[in-house]
Amino acid sequence: MSRTYATDEQYERWFLAECCRCGRRKHKAGHWPDGYICRTCSDRAVRTRGICPGCGQDRALPGRRPADGASICTTCADFSQTFDCARCGFEGRLLGGRLCERCTLTDRLTALLDDGTGRVRPELTPLFDLLVAMDKPSSGLAWLALRHDQPGNASERLRQLGLGQIPLTHDAFHELQPWRSAAHLEELLMTSGVLPAVDKYICSFQRWLPGHLADITDPEHAKTIKLFATWRVLPRLRARADRSHITPSIRRFAAEQIKYATAFLQWLGERNTPLTSCSQIDVDAWWAENNEHSRNCLRSFLNWAMQSRHCRRSLSIPAMKATRRAALSEDERLDTLGRLLTDPDIPKNLRVAGVIVLLYAQPLTRIVRLTVDDVVHDGEAVLLRLGEPASPIPEPAASLLLDYIADRDHMNTATNQASPWLFPGRRAGQPFRPDHLSALLNEIGVPVAAAIRQQLLEMPAPVVADALGYHDKTTSRLVRETGGTWSRYAPGDHTRSPSGWAPRGFGNS
Repeated sequence: MSRTYATDEQYERWFLAECCRCGRRKHKAGHWPDGYICRTCSDRAVRTRGICPGCGQDRALPGRRPADGASICTTCADFSQTFDCARCGFEGRLLGGRLCERCTLTDRLTALLDDGTGRVRPELTPLFDLLVAMDKPSSGLAWLALRHDQPGNASERLRQLGLGQIPLTHDAFHELQPWRSAAHLEELLMTSGVLPAVDKYICSFQRWLPGHLADITDPEHAKTIKLFATWRVLPRLRARADRSHITPSIRRFAAEQIKYATAFLQWLGERNTPLTSCSQIDVDAWWAENNEHSRNCLRSFLNWAMQSRHCRRSLSIPAMKATRRAALSEDERLDTLGRLLTDPDIPKNLRVAGVIVLLYAQPLTRIVRLTVDDVVHDGEAVLLRLGEPASPIPEPAASLLLDYIADRDHMNTATNQASPWLFPGRRAGQPFRPDHLSALLNEIGVPVAAAIRQQLLEMPAPVVADALGYHDKTTSRLVRETGGTWSRYAPGDHTRSPSGWAPRGFGNS
């Protein structure tokens, strides 16, 4: 390709200039009233919106007032150019054909989801509407351009959907690679209602299982593991999803049950022992060679094998060993609470999640399932619906929570533009992953597993169960582990209703 300039010096003079906004020497995007501007500063300025201090209109504010540097509209800044979309008239960043980002996104999606008639495939209209309506269409354009030179990218998958080359079934998406992009598109289809809603962790497990089975070299072992997954692991996952929800740890444990069952069959094969001939000596030997986690993962497989007569029914499986975590001391809890309430350098979502952990001893699997509707305004009081009655939120935690709700993360794309979750995740219609949240909280020094034991050391187990929404069996088990009993009550008057309960260390608001 021949260049349009004679020398490097001519290129410098024609195309490069010092930006009037950032001061760096970069490619010129235009000449504005205050000087040459680069593309980065131009896009940032055009996306700035608000009430113009000059004319009082709600517009894009790319200009600068010479007196104080305040952002002003193009009219007040005497721009010679406009930023109005040639189609819809929206004032903002313009792309090819002088179209705004939303009109550009609309055109690209229309072309990708075309069924061959020049229109969007009718079954995919809800997906089209969901994507076009996202708060930041630039995010949608970036998604369509992501990995454009690699197979299985978003644009290619959408084109295949439009032409009907990918059936609108979950099984079809479980076979696609790369699985991450396929899973994201599958969740968008579920969010828009094109596909029926299925727990994403069940989808993840079903997507993982065929690859694991393909790696098993012994056909009989592969057949046994497939039966175990089909008749024991998957039904239990589905029953859990119908009853409540599946967490990442449950999904991970289901995969580990399959992995350790496979490892056990291979171990038996090395001893020239088929599963049907597995004896108590074999089980005891495997138990002795492996740790407690490995034993717990294998337990379900052995129970299933005995019940389905794949091995002897007389095998004895040792009981599980419960592990105990130390309770969080009151001084440690209050110190960590004070840091979360006052440290602006900690992301606000982590501050709010940590406060809920420390005040109300909630597990992260429940915290991520809270919705904005669980935060109740009762007059001047702010309540959090955990159990019955709802728990009051003391100041300054209440103010922190309300500020966070007004500016939640991950709300500007098609993924979660109307998300009810208190902690929206990046995936369509999904809350924040509890394992990811646990890792982030541990990084900032918030112990996520010890708070409930401290509450049980200070208050009767029935009060904790009612106020914090725990099952009585859970609190009774934890109380036994800490050395107490269900009937142990703290000293004082127990005739009052627990409706005025507030976490120790904070007064009721």
